[in-house]
Amino acid sequence: MNTKTTELQSEIKAHWEKQILPFWSNLKDTTHGGFYGWVGNDLQVNPQAPKGGIATARQLWSFAAAYRVTGNERWRDHAEHAYRFLADHVMDTEYGGMYWMVDYTGEALDTSKHVYTQSFGVYSLSEYYRATGDASALELAKRLFALIEDKGLDAELPAYKEQFDRTWKEQPNEMLSENGVIADYTMNTHIHVLEAYTTLYRVWPDQQVKAALERLLGILYERVYDQDTKFLGVFFNKQWESIIDLRSFGHDIEASWLIDEALKVLGMEQHPEYAAMVTDIAYNISNVAVNADGSLLNEQEGEHFDEKRIWWVQAEAMVGFYNAYQRTGDPLFLERVERLWTYTKENIIDQRAGGEWYWSVDGNGTPDQSEIAGPWKCPYHNSRFCIELIERMGSE
Repeated sequence: MNTKTTELQSEIKAHWEKQILPFWSNLKDTTHGGFYGWVGNDLQVNPQAPKGGIATARQLWSFAAAYRVTGNERWRDHAEHAYRFLADHVMDTEYGGMYWMVDYTGEALDTSKHVYTQSFGVYSLSEYYRATGDASALELAKRLFALIEDKGLDAELPAYKEQFDRTWKEQPNEMLSENGVIADYTMNTHIHVLEAYTTLYRVWPDQQVKAALERLLGILYERVYDQDTKFLGVFFNKQWESIIDLRSFGHDIEASWLIDEALKVLGMEQHPEYAAMVTDIAYNISNVAVNADGSLLNEQEGEHFDEKRIWWVQAEAMVGFYNAYQRTGDPLFLERVERLWTYTKENIIDQRAGGEWYWSVDGNGTPDQSEIAGPWKCPYHNSRFCIELIERMGSE
């Protein structure tokens, strides 16, 4: 590592250990299990807020990964705490799978099943097993994998379906559709199933998982990725036709490095089309979506750019650009990471005592008033950014 990279790694590690992890640690619910489901923009905790299935899985992943990287028993305790809540309350013991939402005591609140939620179950349980060796977590991950493949996969197309009721009857995909459309298939679900299976394959290199990963890579390359524009489509109908002119810059750069992780575990890093897709996406986002201040825009619908600087978009961009730097050696990508980190420190990180990261800021750096913790605001994106860069920079 050069001096600048060493300083960057040191800063990121200190921020993760001194601000991100303590913030989420303080939300541990020792009465009802899991972690409190809401912190308002005023930093006030609502101890009776519902607890999301996705958020619970992401909390489990974040603390399990923290334990794996640091060896700190405190984070193992937090990971085990999240695991118990997920296994005992978020899992549906009758019909299988994870609920969308439970109340603060752990009683089922919204029993809908979404493939996206199940994928985060696989992802977090696999990471928990990777960190602790707890075989019961791996068995639960295997069960969720089998459930996704059984209920969620349309093998003929192929495609992964989206939303179901508690008994696994398919429903309109209201939970993962936005921008005024209801999508039959989404890029978002497919990249996160890929992410989950990649981590599962690391700890359980079974042929079924390998075949599923290879199928997902094919779907992403043939159906989701536009080989002409170098963007990923976002929302699709049942014929795999894009139903909206939308480009999600954060998802694209996130997909770039998640695809590369799948290639690595499969030993396919040099696959010509897939490797080109990884770097082409990164170059495209670097060229199109980076602001003069170094931040990354959110999305573009038609000719309209959404100029909000969203917390998770900045986090995923730093990982994606650093991955592209490792892939290509192009110093442009390292510069992108450095400027993004500077922007994030100055604008996204909440400097108030007890704060974490704002949801977003506008073009002037003014934070919005969204929650600091909630069903979609959790430690996964920014913890993972820190872990990825700490590990990647430390291996060089």
